[in-house]
Amino acid sequence: MMEFFSEAVTTVKPDIHPKYHKIVAKCACGGEYELGSVDEEINVEICSACHPFFTGKQKLVDTAGRIDKFNKKYAKHLAGKDQK
Repeated sequence: MMEFFSEAVTTVKPDIHPKYHKIVAKCACGGEYELGSVDEEINVEICSACHPFFTGKQKLVDTAGRIDKFNKKYAKHLAGKDQK
């Protein structure tokens, strides 16, 4: 099976394909993952080790008061639901 893959790599047209590198992708949390890429370096902000969906830890980030803005906008509607 390995012979098939080595033949496939050598049978591509020369000088038209990007170079494939084995690299270490780095996350902002400090996680490092070894993978192959045509890029020489990959840095990501979030990975499966620190993403809330995979860790189960939800963080509520209120940027520019969006939650307060929403509550103010729909205060009458939400107040009506509380009374029922």
